[in-house]
Amino acid sequence: MTASYQVHGDVAVVTLNHPPVNGLGLATRQALVAGLEKAGQDAAVKAIVITGAGKAFSGGADITEFGTDKAFAEPNLHTVISLVEQSSKPVVAAIHGVCMGGGLELSLACHYRVVAPGCSVALPEVKLGLLPGAGGTQRLPRVLGVEAALNMIVSGEAVKSEFIAGMPGQKLFDKLVSSPEALMDEALAFARSVADARPLPLVRNLPCAHPQGDAYFQFARNMARGMAKNFPAPAMCVDAVQAAATKKKFADGLVAERELFTQLMWSPESRSLRHLFFAERAASKIPDVPADTPLRKIEKVAVIGAGTMGGGIAMNFLNAGVPVTMLEMKQEAIERGVGVMRKNYEAQVRKGKLKQDKYEQRMALLTTTLSYDDLKDADLIIEAVFEDIGVKEAVFRQLDAVARPGAILASNTSTLDVNKIAAFTRRPQDVVGMHFFSPANVMKLLEVVRGEKTAKDVLATVMAVAKKIRKTAVVAGVCDGFIGNRMIEQYVRQAGFLIDEGCTPAQVDKAIEKFGFAMGPFRMGDLAGNDIGWAIRKRRYVEHPDMKYSKTADLLCEKGRFGQKVGKGWYDYVPGKRDAIPNAEVVAMIEDYRKSEGITPRKIGDEEIVQRLVFSLVNEAAHILEEGIANKASDIDVVYIFGYGFPVYRGGPLNYANEFGLFNVVAAMRRFAQNPHDDAAFWQPAPLLARLVAEGKHFA
Repeated sequence: MTASYQVHGDVAVVTLNHPPVNGLGLATRQALVAGLEKAGQDAAVKAIVITGAGKAFSGGADITEFGTDKAFAEPNLHTVISLVEQSSKPVVAAIHGVCMGGGLELSLACHYRVVAPGCSVALPEVKLGLLPGAGGTQRLPRVLGVEAALNMIVSGEAVKSEFIAGMPGQKLFDKLVSSPEALMDEALAFARSVADARPLPLVRNLPCAHPQGDAYFQFARNMARGMAKNFPAPAMCVDAVQAAATKKKFADGLVAERELFTQLMWSPESRSLRHLFFAERAASKIPDVPADTPLRKIEKVAVIGAGTMGGGIAMNFLNAGVPVTMLEMKQEAIERGVGVMRKNYEAQVRKGKLKQDKYEQRMALLTTTLSYDDLKDADLIIEAVFEDIGVKEAVFRQLDAVARPGAILASNTSTLDVNKIAAFTRRPQDVVGMHFFSPANVMKLLEVVRGEKTAKDVLATVMAVAKKIRKTAVVAGVCDGFIGNRMIEQYVRQAGFLIDEGCTPAQVDKAIEKFGFAMGPFRMGDLAGNDIGWAIRKRRYVEHPDMKYSKTADLLCEKGRFGQKVGKGWYDYVPGKRDAIPNAEVVAMIEDYRKSEGITPRKIGDEEIVQRLVFSLVNEAAHILEEGIANKASDIDVVYIFGYGFPVYRGGPLNYANEFGLFNVVAAMRRFAQNPHDDAAFWQPAPLLARLVAEGKHFA
């Protein structure tokens, strides 16, 4: 039952009941319509109240129906809204908890609205590359005024009900009730007080205009385009609200809104954002780990290492109110690490993002130690020490000796073999990889690396912990580099070949940044530290002597140009600034290398640069999927959006490949394989990719 019907004297109450947020799916819409019809036909009923069960009025559309016939099946939301407006008896929306998207649009069709304090009110469709499509852009400006409504619609951000209720001249809420608990009693009383009022007020009949007319809307449109240049939805939200303010008939505004909504629905940006919305939610689902797997208790956490990574990891748990013990070998290392954490928190306090008392509460949860014995009560211990298997071995043998039975032992390794690390203990079932991304207190991604013997309850617990510390977690299998770093190696190799063949680092970076990446491969190398890549390549030269690399990165490191931390890498850096300044010596070094290799430089266009970089990610991702290192294609997109700065509006490398067309991707790869300065063997399409093209399919 997705909506219930009850009569309280002379008032009928229709309660949406579709957990968790009373999404307006087909069954809910049908039940709501049935309730309205029943109330309409009952002579004893004088007024109708629509409310929501649980903690929400309604969160809007049922996301499980996105992309299916049910989303638009009758009665669709437009039909429901029309029936509410046409009711011969007053309809009162009793709103609480969450009132968003289609839920807010439904409430705007009601004749009256009473609201509980603390309710989050929003039209968040813009975050999926859409605009409100059931009259939200036409009705909200009529009750809040054009500017306030447009700000809500273009930002998609939630506003609290008591703030809206206090706005001068607002007509969204007829009454702010005294408390959430009193909502139904006060809503019933309000419904009785308006039972005989006629004519019934309709939001659609309210005036809508802006004193500056088209000039204001042009200003708003320019602002929206400037702030979201790769997203068409914000500017089209302005167009829809302008229709509300300028069309003579309300119905004409609705038509304009519908046309704009349909355009956006089929845009690649909206398709990508919707893909990402579902991908992020699907990432937590692991095929063989049931959702009801019992979890281990995580009340105390320990972090080994007080460096940049260890401190950042600790901050995540302190922010979530979890006590942390941080271990280091030397007191000065602890003091340095705690000093950096304090500096990070103090910067947040200065910017007004954190209150002083909250900062003090968080730091009070931190304990430091020089002794492994102080970790014996920890439920989860995360190692964040130097990326060397010998160092990891020493740490895990110590942990095995002191950690309590059932404690989860996690490694923050970014490339090393988690199975080997687990084998250093007598409890491999308790060992898991938790690969945080730097800076760990900021970056949203967490790669959870599942070893051969990692227990299912360990995996389920770590995924729950990730949610608690506000990370988006993706499960990866064991291989060199897991998902993200394994793919980025191919991307960086291609960047090296591109400069061998004629590009400058700045040209490569600019092309991929224009495509939408947060930063190009050479700026990324300077930020991460070029010496880290050098250490990995030295290992590769021994383990995979047949693997081809440009030698320019090694020559750069031989000059001590390790990146931002030393003020010079592929670019020069001025202390205190992040601006990448091209360096003539680096360009000369590249030119000398080309001469020594007998390479005649050629002009390379942006299209080739982008395709070689992005399609290298796609081909390696296809290998990763085939090997079962990633559970699903969408997990790889999540890793690249949240961990590597892939453009959000392109939805991740595999979503982009689907949009581009896999046939076209493989055709480009075959061209690249003909290039004598590239790696022809790498550009052979992964078996999965070749199979999908042959079958006319795409990454699921």
